Amino acid sequence: MSGHSKWHNIRLRKGKQDAERGKVFTKLAREIIVAAKAGGGNPDTNLRLRLAVQKARDNSMPADNIKRAIQRGTGELEGVNYDEVTYEGYGSGGVAVMVQCLTDNRNRTVADLRAIFSKCGGNMGETGCVGWIFENKGVVHVNASDASEDDVLMAVMDAGAEDVTVDGEVIEVSCPPENLTAVREALDQAGIAVLSAEPTMVPQNTVRVEGKEASQVLRLMDMLEDHDDVQHVFANFDIPEEVLQEAGA
Repeated sequence: MSGHSKWHNIRLRKGKQDAERGKVFTKLAREIIVAAKAGGGNPDTNLRLRLAVQKARDNSMPADNIKRAIQRGTGELEGVNYDEVTYEGYGSGGVAVMVQCLTDNRNRTVADLRAIFSKCGGNMGETGCVGWIFENKGVVHVNASDASEDDVLMAVMDAGAEDVTVDGEVIEVSCPPENLTAVREALDQAGIAVLSAEPTMVPQNTVRVEGKEASQVLRLMDMLEDHDDVQHVFANFDIPEEVLQEAGA
């Protein structure tokens, strides 16, 4: 499991206790709006929308909020138009970073992100500068206390999963993005609770950072992920487990 996956899981557990729910709902709504606008308002025929709606439900987003977001995407209700933009750059120590955004003002977003990178010892790069490092995958996380590795493997082996790994409290299942729904449904049918299930960008190599550089990288991750226009952040850092745990405490 990559360093960023570990950090994501730490934030996920911590976030259930202290996240600003309104901000979380805003980001979830934006994804639903864009998904519905791109592929229609029926989750049965729009995979991206189906995944976005499921993620919203996982985060206890009210059904009325989900419905309104879909209607804004399809044009039934008036709403803001969001552009999908991906920015790339480097964190401290040469860590590769990809930032996926949904924004109604590109100039504001790029200026904000450039400032965040600079504050954290990094810098924005040109399009494509780090994208080649990452591979598009579907990733599902399961609490290791809810099921064994063998249970998870048996549940997903015929659903298109590619790999099952265990790291401490979390079991991670990876698969091609198009198999993500099938893998999730296989776990549901097996009675195994899912912590998260979403498309992600998995690094093909990692960069080891420690000390001050590690602190700067984690600060960069936090500041980027907390920005209103940022939907997802992916990075290829490898930071010692104890540093990640301490930072997430």
